[in-house]
Amino acid sequence: MEKSTLLKDFKAFALKGNVIDMAVGVIIGGAFGKIVSSLVADVIMPPIGLLIGGVNFTDLKWVMKPAVVEDGKEVVAAVTLNYGNFLQVTFDFLIIAFSIFMFVKLITQLTTRKKEEKPADPPAPPAPSREEVLLTEIRDLLKNK
Repeated sequence: MEKSTLLKDFKAFALKGNVIDMAVGVIIGGAFGKIVSSLVADVIMPPIGLLIGGVNFTDLKWVMKPAVVEDGKEVVAAVTLNYGNFLQVTFDFLIIAFSIFMFVKLITQLTTRKKEEKPADPPAPPAPSREEVLLTEIRDLLKNK
């Protein structure tokens, strides 16, 4: 395959509307994710932590092996299982997923309403030709005999 053909194919692919739309969606989705993560970490989780005793979820961890400290310096770091951070990320995911679900549902309803507002009246069937009317009358007369 020639180099110029490969470049032309890539250019045609990269400049398609769907690829550009997808790129814009990914960028906006990333920004939306940051907003929701901040909402969860800075607005929602502090009151929940306060309700359950002033706990910051990101600080929750299980120390599997404590740190080794010699002469006031940490020689070996502690081995911890940071389940609080996992809970925080899980809450972020659930809220982001629910937000996106509601947004998609709203967009679907708006687009469906637009389609429903413009119901296309089916065109009236064309009137039967004079020949068809005569043939129908002849058929009905023959049935009655």
